[in-house]
Amino acid sequence: QLVESGGGLVQPGGSLRLSCAASGSISSISAMYWYRQAPGKQREWVATITRGGVTNYAASVKTRFTISRDNAKNTVYLQMNSLKPEDTAVYYCNDPLGNWGQGTQVTVSS
Repeated sequence: QLVESGGGLVQPGGSLRLSCAASGSISSISAMYWYRQAPGKQREWVATITRGGVTNYAASVKTRFTISRDNAKNTVYLQMNSLKPEDTAVYYCNDPLGNWGQGTQVTVSS
């Protein structure tokens, strides 16, 4: 089970840190992912972190978002800086077993 948190309303240029807490150990999981779904759009991949700590990002968020993991806390994070209105979406975490959280809403608006 995955549970996301940390979303909210933020002004353009602001920052948020999302968390994804897993009910079990993530240390042996090959990779963890963040996705997002904006209103009226398909869910899209945002970022990946492998077990070894290698990260990869969608072009639209590269240089602004940072994915990280804390295996001791069984938690994956998404640090989001320089937020833009187009980052508004429900953000989900995902694992290779196909588990999804309930999502956390991020709204970027003045």
